[in-house]
Amino acid sequence: MLEEEAIGMGKNSGRNNGAGGRRASMTPQAASRVQSVGAKNPGGRTAQTGFPARAQSTAAKVSRAAGK
Repeated sequence: MLEEEAIGMGKNSGRNNGAGGRRASMTPQAASRVQSVGAKNPGGRTAQTGFPARAQSTAAKVSRAAGK
């Protein structure tokens, strides 16, 4: 995959994310997958941005809010 294609596939690419144009809530399972990818490639972009930690935090907040 070319670098330009990889950049074009980012979150702002304008493509439908499969949720009807809406963002899906971050689930604990999704956060776990994000953290797994970051752990497997610690020098990669996902790990370096701090996104795994933010995903886990968001999943915890969503989970707590759903429990109330």
